[in-house]
Amino acid sequence: QVQLVESGGGLVQAGGSLRLSCAASGRTFNMYRMGWFRSAPGKEREFVALINWSDGNTDYADSVKGRFAISRDNAKNTVYLQMNSLEPEDTAVYYCNARRYGNDYWGQGTQVTVSS
Repeated sequence: QVQLVESGGGLVQAGGSLRLSCAASGRTFNMYRMGWFRSAPGKEREFVALINWSDGNTDYADSVKGRFAISRDNAKNTVYLQMNSLEPEDTAVYYCNARRYGNDYWGQGTQVTVSS
């Protein structure tokens, strides 16, 4: 089992920045990848960004490319999401995801609210 704890959400004005953190614990060895998804009111959960644990390769949703950056600290088993130039459309609950041996694990979510 892998446990994920997110932090760093909050309220920010449009154009501002936030950094989310997700700390993994438990059976974290041989982690395949970690990433972020988000769920806005009335919308399905959508992919935001991911990072491969072994080589650091990243992937982003088109809607956040150039504004968000995902990174990892292997020693701390932590993944970060730096969010810049935030827009009201980025308002959502952000969920951390980890994949290990084909199993997906999720955090409890952290609210990000961007005011116009």
